[in-house]
Formats: sequence, C-alpha cells, structure tokens
Amino acid sequence: MKKYIRIARPDHWIKQLFIFPGTIFALLIANIDYSAYSKMIVTIVLGFLSTCFIASANYVINEWLDAEFDKYHPTKKYRAVVSEGVKESIVYVEYALLTVAGMGLAYLASNQVLFCEAWLWVMGVLYNVKPIRTKDIAILDVLSESVNNAIRLLIGWFCIVQTQLPPVSIVIAYWMGGAFLMATKRFSEYRMIGNPELAALYRKSFKYYSEELLLLSAFFYALCSTSLMGIFLVKYKVEFIIIMPFIFLLFCYYFHIAFKEDSAAQKPEKLFKEKWLMVYVLFIVVLFLLCVLVDIPMLQMFTSNELISF
Repeated sequence: MKKYIRIARPDHWIKQLFIFPGTIFALLIANIDYSAYSKMIVTIVLGFLSTCFIASANYVINEWLDAEFDKYHPTKKYRAVVSEGVKESIVYVEYALLTVAGMGLAYLASNQVLFCEAWLWVMGVLYNVKPIRTKDIAILDVLSESVNNAIRLLIGWFCIVQTQLPPVSIVIAYWMGGAFLMATKRFSEYRMIGNPELAALYRKSFKYYSEELLLLSAFFYALCSTSLMGIFLVKYKVEFIIIMPFIFLLFCYYFHIAFKEDSAAQKPEKLFKEKWLMVYVLFIVVLFLLCVLVDIPMLQMFTSNELISF
C-alpha cells in the first residue's frame, strides 16, 4: 500500500501551514472572544487536518489523471502511477475516503470551514478533470491553482472568526502571492525540461508559454501581491511599512532560487531545505512581531492627509 500512500503526498502537508497566517490575521484585527480559546484550538486542529485530507484527495486524482503526461517529465515519470502501476478501483476508493474524512472534519470545525473545504475540493476537480481541466489552459492554470492559497487563508481565518470576513486586500494579495509561486514553478520546470515540444507533451499549457512570458507573469503577480499586501498592512498598523522592503527582497530571492539547477521552486514542499530562505523568513516573522508590539509615531506621516509645513 506504500504507493497508494505516496500518491496522497503526505509529505506535501507542510503546504497546509499556509492556513495559519489567516489565523494570525484574525487574532490581530478581528473581534475575538478569547474566553473560548480551547474551542478555537480544537477548531484550528480540525481545520488543518481537514485541509490536509482534502489536499491529499486532490493529489490522488491529480496523479491518476496526469499519468499519461507525467511520463514526459524528467522526474515525475518515476511517480507510482506511471512507473509502478496502481489499480483504478483502489485509487477512486482512496479519493473518496480522503474526501469524506476531510469534509467530516470540516463539518466538525464550522460551517464556514466546511464551505471553504468544499471550495478547495471543487477547485481540484476543475483543475484536473476534463472537460474543463484548467491546468491545460495558459494563465488560467496558474490562477486556478493559486486560488487555493486564498482558500487556505480563509480556512485559517474562519477557524477563529465565524461572523466576519477578512479584508479583501489581504485575500487577493494571498491569491496573487500564490500565483507568483506557481508561475515561478512553471518557469523553473519549463527551463529544466529545456525543450518546448517535450514540455508541451508534459503540460499542454506549456505550448503557449515561453520563459519570457512566465517571468513577466510572475513579475506581474508579485507586483499585485506586494501592493495589496502593503495596503492591508499600512491600513491596520503603519509600523508594518517597515516590513515591506524586506518582503520585496523575499520575492527577489525566490526568483533567484528559481534559476537554480533542480530548483526547489519546482517542489515548494522542499523549500524548508533552503536554509537561507528559512532564516530570512524567520527574520521577517520576528520583524512583524516587533512591529505589532512597537509604536513609532513619526511614521504617521505616511498615512496623514496633511502636507508637511516647514
């Protein structure tokens, strides 16, 4: 059964940590009843596990339906479905069980979390299953896959708050940040394959891409994400403006990683092995916490409508 466990990709569950910024934002800016903290902890655990199971269900159907294309990829051709063979009946039973488990845990968490998990599951169907199969359509493949990031943010938020919606600016910023990561991943894959015709056999959307288009689209998504992120951060606490140059540098550093041979950008679940990237992310987290705790009155000039007199 090891190969059936592998196609569910439990090693990718680390990606589900993307729900926790939504939790943090809710704790910082929403009206929270902290007397129910034990219930919140249970809901967070249920939300995280539910997201893991729904993501695994999407991975299972992805690997099964992508087998005919993965055989053209330098490394994905060694996936279990391609190289070892699996039984269709077991794959669909696994898919169903993971879906039921994910939805069941989401139901125990809250109605809002259940809605978001159902949305995440539907996006997996739209992305992988014909006749729509958005992964075969250039640009839409990136946008439809990366919207899962925004859904994860909402799941983290709704684990804490059930009566308020998060600011639209941070939701779209999270979506565009995910689009940047996905477009960079596409660029790194396309560059590694090094043959446009072979790349198009592996992924149909590559027929309409080029390295230049992928880089330009990634740059566009980065601009959208950082500008909306800046709006959100400065709106709620002007001290967060200090973080923005470091976030810009983080996007640049990720571009640098994408140019590496066998880049971790192709496998985001392996990014934790990029030591300096992890150190830098930790630095930004610490800086964020400091900005939460510290007030710097002189920074009010950045949000004031009055002209400075001298």
